Amino acid sequence: LKEHGFITLEFPHLLRLIQDCQFDTVYHEHFSYLSLSVVQRIFAQCGLRVFDVEHLNTHGGSLRVYGCLAAASHPQTEAVDACIADENAAGLNTPAPYTGFQARAAKVKDDLLRFLIDIKRDGKTIAAYGAAAKGNTILNFAGVKPDLLPFVCDAAPSKQDHYMPGSHIPILPPQALRENRPDYILILPWNIAPEVRAQLSDLADQGSKFVTAVPELVIT
Repeated sequence: LKEHGFITLEFPHLLRLIQDCQFDTVYHEHFSYLSLSVVQRIFAQCGLRVFDVEHLNTHGGSLRVYGCLAAASHPQTEAVDACIADENAAGLNTPAPYTGFQARAAKVKDDLLRFLIDIKRDGKTIAAYGAAAKGNTILNFAGVKPDLLPFVCDAAPSKQDHYMPGSHIPILPPQALRENRPDYILILPWNIAPEVRAQLSDLADQGSKFVTAVPELVIT
């Protein structure tokens, strides 16, 4: 960096990941799940410091961190202290928030499986929207196959007429939802659920209900 230059980085915020049990955000495309306090220590070892931070909605909650040389003139904003205070209040620098994470993830999986089995027994229909990596993560963790989830729709032509890796659930164009009008639509990329519900509002008007599984099963 130049004397008064700065660097900006973005990554999923560990605090949000833990708080909202976002285990499906953890996959090969995302290399870092960091807290701001850890970033401060990393920067300090490199002669840098964090002088500002922004909270983003990306991936269910990310940080945009601004760093500079330790002696640079950029003043530290109140947002940095506020973020560190939130992390400390949540105990991120202690084992406590992490020890129960696996059990919480297992409950999300169990609740989703129970829901899928119940609606199948009741003769109801379901399909999913969004062949996203986070969706693939939860489907494989839960062991969901086409017998419980017949197909997933996605707007990307490159994904259509292929299969979800591992589960082998077919990926179809969004029009398949309107042709089949399922009783339930499982939104796999829950971080864009409001956008998906808006896009598929005509199906809601016809009686379809939307489902998200993370951080807990919600039906709207």
